[in-house]
Amino acid sequence: MSTPLSPVALNLTRPGPSRRFCVAPMMDWSDRHYRFFARLISRHALLYTEMVTTGAVLHGDRERFLGYSPEEQPLALQLGGSNAGELAQCARLAEQAGYAEVNLNVGCPSDRVQNNLIGACLMGHPGLVVDGVKAMLDACTIPVTVKHRIGINGRDSYEQLLDFVGQVHDAGCQTFIVHARIAILEGLSPKENREIPPLRYEVVHQLKKDFPQLEIILNGGLTDLDQMQQHMQTLDGVMVGREAYHNPYLLAGVDQAFYGDDAPVRSRIEVLQALRPYIAAHTDQGGSMHHVTRHILGLFQGLPGARHFRRRLSTEIHRTEQPLALYDEVVEDMVGRVRG
Repeated sequence: MSTPLSPVALNLTRPGPSRRFCVAPMMDWSDRHYRFFARLISRHALLYTEMVTTGAVLHGDRERFLGYSPEEQPLALQLGGSNAGELAQCARLAEQAGYAEVNLNVGCPSDRVQNNLIGACLMGHPGLVVDGVKAMLDACTIPVTVKHRIGINGRDSYEQLLDFVGQVHDAGCQTFIVHARIAILEGLSPKENREIPPLRYEVVHQLKKDFPQLEIILNGGLTDLDQMQQHMQTLDGVMVGREAYHNPYLLAGVDQAFYGDDAPVRSRIEVLQALRPYIAAHTDQGGSMHHVTRHILGLFQGLPGARHFRRRLSTEIHRTEQPLALYDEVVEDMVGRVRG
């Protein structure tokens, strides 16, 4: 690991939470249970909700879509939508709910959201993004940020990216989270759109050179903390998705490397022990333990016993009538394996 950055070297002048290290919004993954678990490992990483559509917030179960545990903070809400009035209402509700930031999704390539003018297709409609950002900024005092691709098929030149960022910046947005791939809106699944279009980190670095006054956060394919710190020589932050989910203990190195925090880090076993009261409270309220433990299966990735840990919590959990007892047994078993 490269030398940790001292707090003096950190960029602490921008409003809102630090975005030096962000955990990406991930549909079906970054729910409140995963976020609580992630916070047990890193105290400083900025966490994001799953994308929530404006319609869900305004017409659905508001507690379900906006609720979170205070321990998850700092926490940002990601919205999907293109109607300026609805985005403004949701931004106001996000601030009232205590979110540290509200983010507009301009990166999701799913055809399900394209039909509602949500996600990456909005890169082809910068005027809608401009109107939405203006309305959100008028409606709340927390930071409004935009997460987007470097382009979409048919609109993938660097000049078009500059035009998009320039227009949205003129609307008042100061922070851009940039997935360093284009999105191909026809013929590829969302999963394929995270893998097939090539990563072009150099485009994001050039964007920072052309807009030095903006906060530019790099997203896409990041797996190694040393690699991320290299990008931080010129960029303002990184956002990590799949690696932070499948290998969550990666977060154990974040506080020191990105925030200069030398406080002791919980061991994997200590994380499991700290998570137990949360699981117990969830089950006492009628929830399934699997709602929580499905997110922790990668905690021992690369270590002896990792497969055994995953199997017991992903299969035996559905056959037991005493899930907490099984959890305690699994934790105790891993204590022995780690010590051995």
